[in-house]
Formats: sequence, C-alpha cells, structure tokens
Amino acid sequence: MSSIIQLLPDHVANQIAAGEVVQRPASVVKELLENAVDAKATDIKLIIKDAGKSLVQVIDNGSGMSVTDARLCFERHATSKIRQAEDLFSLHTKGFRGEALASIAAIAHMEMKTKQDQEELGTHIVIEGSKFVSQEVAVLPVGTSFAVKNLFFNIPARRNFLKSDTVEFRHVMDEFQRVALAHANIHFTFYHNGSEMFNLPPSSFRQRVVGIFAGKTNEKLVPVNEETEIVAIKGFVSKPEFAKKSRGEQFFFVNDRFIKSSYLHHAVMAAYDGILKDGAQPSYFLYLSVPPNTIDINIHPTKTEIKFDDEQALYAILRASIKHSLGQFNVAPVLDFDRDANLDTPYHYKDLEGETPTIQVDGTYNPFTDDKTNKHYSNAGSSFSSGSSSGSSGSNSYSSYKKPEPTASWESLYVGLEQDAEEVGMMSFENEEVTSSLFNDNEIEQTVHKTYQIHKKYIVSPIKSGMVIVDQQRAHQRILYEQFLHNMTVNQASSQQLLFPLNLFYSSTDLEIIKELQLSLVNTGFVFESSSEDHIVISGIPVNSTESEVSLVIEQLLSDLQEGIPESSFSQNDTIAKSMAKSMAVKTGSYLTEKEQDNLVNGLFACKDPNISPFQKPTFITMRVEDIDKKFAL
Repeated sequence: MSSIIQLLPDHVANQIAAGEVVQRPASVVKELLENAVDAKATDIKLIIKDAGKSLVQVIDNGSGMSVTDARLCFERHATSKIRQAEDLFSLHTKGFRGEALASIAAIAHMEMKTKQDQEELGTHIVIEGSKFVSQEVAVLPVGTSFAVKNLFFNIPARRNFLKSDTVEFRHVMDEFQRVALAHANIHFTFYHNGSEMFNLPPSSFRQRVVGIFAGKTNEKLVPVNEETEIVAIKGFVSKPEFAKKSRGEQFFFVNDRFIKSSYLHHAVMAAYDGILKDGAQPSYFLYLSVPPNTIDINIHPTKTEIKFDDEQALYAILRASIKHSLGQFNVAPVLDFDRDANLDTPYHYKDLEGETPTIQVDGTYNPFTDDKTNKHYSNAGSSFSSGSSSGSSGSNSYSSYKKPEPTASWESLYVGLEQDAEEVGMMSFENEEVTSSLFNDNEIEQTVHKTYQIHKKYIVSPIKSGMVIVDQQRAHQRILYEQFLHNMTVNQASSQQLLFPLNLFYSSTDLEIIKELQLSLVNTGFVFESSSEDHIVISGIPVNSTESEVSLVIEQLLSDLQEGIPESSFSQNDTIAKSMAKSMAVKTGSYLTEKEQDNLVNGLFACKDPNISPFQKPTFITMRVEDIDKKFAL
C-alpha cells in the first residue's frame, strides 16, 4: 500500500499554529509588544487602525536585528530567547516558543524594518501570507518596526467571527494595559485611528497605575509589600468602599508577566472576607517575584497560565500580606473590646505639643469680706501674675451681681384650673348625631386587604379560582424592563433634575463604552451635562431611581457589557434595559406597603408578557382552590 502520512508544508503548518497564537488583533498586539520589551527597548509606540483589523504597528528603539536574524525570525521555532530545554526553567524573557512572528506572517500582510546600533543601514522585509515579497537595504533609525495589515485576509471565516470594532478595541486596550503595567520603566505611547489614547512616561508603579486608570485611582490604593523566601509580593489593592461589580481592574504579574489565576484570586477574596458587599470585586495590581525554576510557563501558547511548585504556601502568604496591609492602614475593622474610642487621640492633635497652662490670680480677693457673694470679677478670662496684680486693686473693674428674684412655684400654674373645668362642662355643643349617614352600617362594604407579603419575597393575592403567588423581584424586573424598552424605542422617558450634579469617575475604557451608550441612556431618563478624560457629569436621572443608585446602575451596566456592545441597536437597547431592570428592581428582603404590593401586582399583569422575567424565569404561579382542597384531603 502507498504511504498516506505526509509532512505539511510550512505555510499550512503556520496557519494551523496561528489558530492557537493569534485569535484576534489583541493577540498580535500582545506578541509584538512583548518582543519589543525583550529587545530592551525604552520607548515603545503602538499604532492601530480600525481596532487592529486594518493595521497593528509597534515601533521600538531596542537592539534591532542583523540581516540574517531579520530573515530567520519568521521561521517556525526560531528564537533568540532559549538555546536548550533547561532554559525553560530559568526564563527571563516574555517569549520563548518562536511561533508568534511565523504565525502572524501566515495570516496577514507584514512589513518589518530593523537596524542595529553598530550598523549603518537596516533591513526592510515585506511578507504576505508566509511568502517573502521583498527584502531591501534601507536607511532606518535604531530599533525595530513591525506593521501588520489586513489580519486574516486569507482566512475569511476567522475574520467574519471577529466582533465589532468596539469589542476588539477593548481587547487591544486590555493587552496594552497589561504590558504597560508590568514595565513602568518603559515609555509607552498608544494611538488609535490617529488620536492619542495614552502617553505614559517612565514612572513608579503607582504613577503608572494612576496614569492608565486615571480618575481618583490614587486615593483608592493600599500598598502591599511582603518578602519571604518563597515569594516577594509588592503592589496595591483597593479599599473595600471602592469595590466594583465587574472584575476589570484585577492584575497579577509573576516575574513581570501577566497571568490569570483563579486560585490566587480566591486568596485575595479571602483577605477581603467580611468587609466587601455581596458580589463586589476589589481592584488589585500585584507583582509576585518567584525563582524561575519554581514555575512552569509552558502550559498554553498565550502564556497566561502558570503552574507553581508550592501553590498552598503562595496562597497563604498572599492572603496574609493583603490582610496585613488592610489592617495596617486602618481599612479593615479592628475588634478590641478593651479599647475606649473616647480616649483615641484625634489626627489633628497627634503632632501638637502641650502648652504650659496660664495662671489666673485675683490679688484683691478677700474671703472674709461681707460682700463676697455680691461681687463678681468681670474680666475673669484675663491672666495676671501675683506681683503685677498686688498693687493694682484700684484699677480693677467689678460689676454687681444681682440675685435673681424668686419666681412663683409650679403650683401656681394650676391655680383656677377647677373653675375653668366647671365652665367648660357647662358649655353646649352641636350634637354630632344631627349629620346622619346616607347608608346603614350593615350596607357599607368593608375594604379587604387583597395582597399579603410573605418572607419579604413573595406577594400573595386572591383570585376567583384560588390565589396567585408573585415573586416581587422578578415581577419588578419585568415591569421595569418593558418600561425602559418602551422609552428607548418609542418615546423618551422623563427625568428628575438633580440639585447638585453627580461627578462619576471612570477609566478611559469605561468612558468609551458610556459614550457609545449615551443616546440610549438619555432615552431612559439620564441627562449628561458634560464629560472629560476621567469623569462624567450627570444632572438628571430616571424618575424611578434614586441618586445613590446611579453609580451602581452604570457599574452594573458596564459589567454586563464586559464582552462588548452589541452591534444592532435593538440588541443594544435590550441589553441596557435588562441591566437597568436588574439593578433598579426591588430586591428580595425588601418590605413593601399594601399600596406598593397592589401596584406591583397590577403593573405585572399590565405587561405584554407577564409570565416570565427578562431573564426567562417565571414571575408568578397560581394555586387553585381544588389544589388546596387536595392537600387537605391527604
């Protein structure tokens, strides 16, 4: 029989490898930025167009490549990072597989310009789908420039599965933030469609965090610093009151490499145990330095997963160090039953020195004089010394003190009360029985309480065939959902104006999403006054919301749109209506008055689809009298 196993051509193998390495434009950004960092660059520029679909360009001032290296770097498994298998256990670079450039070149039009410092001329290479188009000598600055154009031009199925520009831009932004946070000593610049998004000069780690997330990030951070034989931890965690619904601002770096670890995340959440609201997520930016031989990075091509030798010890140290920092900066509550809060020294008195008390002496005072009870020294607040006051008795001014005249005793308040009571008893009033009722008492229909709340969760209302049991939270979600959807699609909702506008601070990524949704939010009742680089100003809110709920509603909305804004306007409005209904609906455990219960039940059955909530859960169930009779028949 003939042989059927064949070696795949290089361009086919590269396309297969690209499926794991390059999933979207953000993957290209990650690989090229990490290569620039490995080249010891001090200035890195990222330029993208159309969220990276048309162009991803990374320019650095690193070491550059020779002519041979420039051609060889596009071959599979060609790398300058490692030489032998043992090097995998002492990695100090971002990349080591040698697959990224070959994979990117297989599915895009790629252009590379590179020059070393000691060379007079550089190399200019153009590749299209793994095929070398040209290689020329060119006059170039020191460093390397990679331009990736028309990503997935030869894989249309993969290109069609890319999300909208807004979603892809968010992923690119995430990758840029991860690399920029890991290397605060490098100058990063980020341009999108010709506009500058970030310009981050070399700085400290704290300044880099504030530079990326802007707003009032600086006042939210609590420093963490711990060094042990197993791991050295440094970085920042956020104060509990600034916790958010979403998990956006959570970063772990191990040996300057961003990683994802649910196990370490659980350690952070354990340190916040008891001081966070339900569902709240703290922000953290944590650097872990461990010996390279104690970790295994070669788990996945994206290199965001790491295996540790001693995860349990790492968990305990991370949890203890964060808990220590929260307690050290008086963020976590302290239980001390022997401490009296009244004896605590206020902060503004902490550094003050004690003053010598002044002595007040009245040299003319004589305890044996008869008029001592009728005299009062007028300027008692002045300070005198015994020597200066002894001879100045004639100049001291006194004011006479009058003893208050005795007032009448409390019994005088009741003098003549008996006589007044007799007069009142003799007065005649109009008889109340003159105004008779139009109906007899037995004809008046007594108002019956029609709804009942059970366990602050369900509302029971009787009907002809039995009773209906309504889930108050799901019912309110359905009512609000249809109301918001109607406002966004048919007519704009009315809003209540705020006396003092709200200033809400967000990161640049969140502000981009809010701008995309601004028209839909205005239709629901929000009024935006202005916006800047780090905050928005809201002067009006929906009628059925409160001022304290606004930040929570927008936070929940950003969390629900974490995966991106839907492209069609209807699905976008639907997502917003669902998110706002979930945030603003009455919660389980809330007490409702009789009128609120009636309004909720009536509002539910006035909906177009009262049977299910916006999240496809039943809103009510009915129990017939026959069903109840069967229960008793048992």
